[in-house]
Amino acid sequence: MAVLDILREKWLERSVSVESNSDMLGGIMRRTWVPRRQTRTVSIAPNALGSVAVSMRRSSATAEPVARLVDELAKMPGIGPKTASRLAYYLLRTSRDDAIGLAEAIMAVKERIRLCSNCFNTTEADPCNICSDTGRENRICVVEQPLDVVAIDRTNEYRGRFHVLHGAISPVDGIGPDKLRIRELQERIVRESPEEVIVFTNLDLPGEATATYLHRLLTPLGITVTRPASGLPVGGDLEYADDMTLGRAMVGRRAL
Repeated sequence: MAVLDILREKWLERSVSVESNSDMLGGIMRRTWVPRRQTRTVSIAPNALGSVAVSMRRSSATAEPVARLVDELAKMPGIGPKTASRLAYYLLRTSRDDAIGLAEAIMAVKERIRLCSNCFNTTEADPCNICSDTGRENRICVVEQPLDVVAIDRTNEYRGRFHVLHGAISPVDGIGPDKLRIRELQERIVRESPEEVIVFTNLDLPGEATATYLHRLLTPLGITVTRPASGLPVGGDLEYADDMTLGRAMVGRRAL
């Protein structure tokens, strides 16, 4: 089945209907989605559909090196202009040795860290420590990003190996199966014959589409393909859970 068909399937599972209308007299286009839980209207001005340039107002009192540092820090995810300014002035106040240590750490990461040729996780040695560990179980957990490996391995509940896709299927963003490490995963399965492949992608639309695509791709190989259970978080209250979370918790129930 095509990727777009899988995405359409996943969207229909989450939505009741989709409606769109436009009011060109006001110069605004409105699109309304009607998911199972809520209705959301997004308004987009036509002049905002082009390229968006984000600029920060600079003060003439800011020295050029400081302004450049602020601009570079603001490129980091989760760092806005104000936070970037605070970080820049903190680095300005810190000692020269600390600043050089930070710069050297950044350069070491860029120069010494690479991708493992087997699982494509970030590593300094190839193969990585997990792939070279002979005590690991013959299972493969497929994740989207290297940070997911850290999160899962930290639980100490999984002792198998990993495979990092470096993304998820998202035609809207121009990401198809050919841009992910899926072909390498197929070759690895043929080579290693794992007992189980756990598809641990995110529970959003791209992650669900990727999981469905991998299930249909890998099942004919005679491999057991599983998906982690999803539902209520530990310590969560039922009254705050959405319908989909409650539904998945009910479907994934187990005996006590």
